[in-house]
Amino acid sequence: MTDLAADLRETFVQLADTLVVLGVRTAGLVLADPHGTLTMVAASEEQTRLLELFQLRNSEGPCLDCQRDAEPMLCPDLARVHGRWPKFAREAENAGFRSAYALPMRLREEVIGALSLFGTRPALLDDEGVRLGQALADVATIGILHHRLLERQEIITTQLRTALNSRVIIEQAKGVLAERLRVSVGDAFGVLRAYARSNNRKILAVATGIVDRTVEIRR
Repeated sequence: MTDLAADLRETFVQLADTLVVLGVRTAGLVLADPHGTLTMVAASEEQTRLLELFQLRNSEGPCLDCQRDAEPMLCPDLARVHGRWPKFAREAENAGFRSAYALPMRLREEVIGALSLFGTRPALLDDEGVRLGQALADVATIGILHHRLLERQEIITTQLRTALNSRVIIEQAKGVLAERLRVSVGDAFGVLRAYARSNNRKILAVATGIVDRTVEIRR
C-alpha cells in the first residue's frame, strides 16, 4: 500500500483549510489489515503520526474504540477523559493537544479504519462539524476501497496470466515428449509427471527444461 499511503499523506497536507473550518489543527489515519490489526498510514503532522502510533502500541485511544465500535468518538476536552484513556490523554496533552475526535471509515457494514482529528484547545465538534468530518472519512474510505479493488484485480490478472503461461509451456513440453518418445500426448504427460515426482521437481520446471532442451527424458 505504499502508493496509497503516499497519496493519503499528500491529501492530508492539503486538508489545512478544511481542518480550520472544523476547528482542529491536524489529522491522522489508521487502517485495519485483513486480520483487523490497525496500522498508521497517514498524518498531516509528525506529532500526529507519533500520537497515532502511541495509541496503537498502547492499545488505548479514541481511534481504536472508534474502529471497534464503528461509532464517532468525540473528546472535546482531553482533561476529562483520563479515566477512559489515561495514557493516551496524557500523551496527547504533552504533545500540545486539548481535544480529539475519531470518525469511523466505513462503507455500509465494512469498517476499514478511523480518521482522527486533533485540536490545540478544548472545543466541541458540533453536528455540522461531525457531518463534515464524517464526509471526509467517507470520501477517503471510498478511495481506499477502490484502490484495494484495483490491487485485487491486478493480482488476479497476474495469477491468471501466470497460470495460462504455465499451461502453454506444459502443453509444449507434452508435444515435444510425444514426438521424441513416439507416444500419445496423454502418455507424454504421464512421463512428464512421473519424472517430476521421481526427481522431486515441479512439473512446470521440468516442462520448461524440456522445451528449452536442458532436460532430457528417455524411455
